[in-house]
Amino acid sequence: MAKATALCLLLVLLLLAPVLPAPHQRGLIFNLSTGELCLQSAQCESGCCHRQDGLSLARCAPKAAESQDCSPKSIYGVYYRCPCERGLTCDVDRTIVGSVTNSDFGICTDPNGSR
Repeated sequence: MAKATALCLLLVLLLLAPVLPAPHQRGLIFNLSTGELCLQSAQCESGCCHRQDGLSLARCAPKAAESQDCSPKSIYGVYYRCPCERGLTCDVDRTIVGSVTNSDFGICTDPNGSR
């Protein structure tokens, strides 16, 4: 009985192995490359789902580098300006209207750099 159970388990694992995706493999929903259509930043390898304006389709884009325009992280998951790369901060004056309309923009700065 135990031998049959182990054999069944092994068979199930062998059947599921091709279905399980390899890590960092490009997908249809997640791990999207720069330029691919997206709905949320979590879908993009870069971590930024960007749209040019309110009527354009959102596409994955690279995060903003130092001295580039940026948006602070938001709950919406789609940005008009991408958030900053790791280690940088988006120096922005937040407003209530900007927070609601996702239009608070700033500049990426290095918090450890000279001012």
